[in-house]
Amino acid sequence: MSNTHTSHEPVITSYAKAPARSIAAGGVTYAYRELGPKAGIPVVFFVHLAATLDNWDPRIVDPIAKNRHVITFDNRGVGASTGAVPDSIEAMADDAYTFITALGFDKIDVFSFSLGGMIAQALVVKHPELVRKLVLTGTGPAGGKDIDKVAGTTYYDILRASLTRSDPKEFLFFNRNATGKPAAKAFVKRLQERTVDRDAPITAKAFQTQLKAIKKWGRSAPADLSKLTQPTLIANGDNDRMVPSVLSEDLHRRISGSELIIYPDSGHGGIFQFHDEFAPVAVEFLAR
Repeated sequence: MSNTHTSHEPVITSYAKAPARSIAAGGVTYAYRELGPKAGIPVVFFVHLAATLDNWDPRIVDPIAKNRHVITFDNRGVGASTGAVPDSIEAMADDAYTFITALGFDKIDVFSFSLGGMIAQALVVKHPELVRKLVLTGTGPAGGKDIDKVAGTTYYDILRASLTRSDPKEFLFFNRNATGKPAAKAFVKRLQERTVDRDAPITAKAFQTQLKAIKKWGRSAPADLSKLTQPTLIANGDNDRMVPSVLSEDLHRRISGSELIIYPDSGHGGIFQFHDEFAPVAVEFLAR
């Protein structure tokens, strides 16, 4: 895509101010946001379970958008995107492919978290030529040990959170200790920094269908990730209750040449708790 920025149009590098856009493709209208300089290979962000455009930590997005064209999007049936959420990760990857190619891109870098990382793996297995670099955080491979238990953990923590009127992510993404609790509160607060033009919330039905797809992914046959040639950065906290941390090590073993970072005393949201350390690493990896 050509560089459409002229001198009087400043480049937006703050996710809180990224314009909300939409594009129709394959009978679905996809909601997305873009920021950063519109040149070169874009970094497409794949979001987590139950999340919409409003769930990306600006402390991760903004540093990457400083020098890169960043695109975040709602997959089919999520947030302001139309249609129904498919019940398999592979179908979600097909929708992501439809969205990316509708924007006119034939090469992207991927930044993914949790469910987004599963979709990203399915995408790169099916369309290896599309993806140049891969960032997989808080995620695990198809057939990964205990992925099928994500639903149980999630419902349990949603219940625990509701009893204290907290955000479920405080329980699901962070340790409930002296380090984790303030990190959780700070993260949830950062997600509120965008005050205008916020996304539509995810529906209960969409969320339940995503959980079903994750369960199916956990019980399916492993994909052959040894074929992956993309430079890959894998990161997580050392105590991930949602997608067990050992699965990051499993991915690291399966994807040759991949880099692995495990942050101490942190959970599923380790990259958000350690954003000061992680963001520069991600920026450097994507810029290489």
